[in-house]
Amino acid sequence: MRVDEDNVPILPGRSLRPRDAATLLLIRRDGGHPRVLMGRRARGHVFMAQKWVFPGGRLHPSDFRIAAASELADSTAAPLGRTAPPARARALAAAAVRELFEETGLVLGLPGQGRTRSPEWRDFLATGHLPHLAPLQFVGRAITPPVRPRRFDARFFMADAAELISLDPTAGCGELDEIAWFRWDEAERLDLPSITRAILADVAARLDDPGRPIPYHRFDAGRHRLLAL
Repeated sequence: MRVDEDNVPILPGRSLRPRDAATLLLIRRDGGHPRVLMGRRARGHVFMAQKWVFPGGRLHPSDFRIAAASELADSTAAPLGRTAPPARARALAAAAVRELFEETGLVLGLPGQGRTRSPEWRDFLATGHLPHLAPLQFVGRAITPPVRPRRFDARFFMADAAELISLDPTAGCGELDEIAWFRWDEAERLDLPSITRAILADVAARLDDPGRPIPYHRFDAGRHRLLAL
């Protein structure tokens, strides 16, 4: 079976429709150099096994319904709204916070009480916090190439780790078998998916130039295209 540059199988035939997903880059600035949180996907995964990635995952219906302690800043909601209707854009931001908690145990939230019938949010709310969306910045979008066995329309967010309740990750749900903070030069030497490497480089530049265009990676007729949102 043919594989691509990320060692992911290339499947012949009809392409799958990409699913909405959200990813969160957490940046620590409490040392001499900025650090980013990354996790290594467990060996048993059929998609990107053993690759180092940012916490994230697909959108869930409960992300539309969850109450939040704060809403997205206008500077984030505006460009994000160019990729999805307002309710879906807000749900994507909530999904980024939820997936961060599920995979690392880290809480991006503010004290508050909420109710849910959804198991996806139950453990997060049990910490006594509601999701804190205001710190999120929208920093990128990427759609998985059509030939892959799983496809995602991923929105990438960034937040300052100082907004977390704690800086110490846990084992989370076990999807990531190792979680750590890395300086940029360290992260670049990890086994990264190609899109993760591209977003990592763009965010490094964004730290020095916050006004730079938001990248949009997509594939047309099998060719990678880098656009701006």
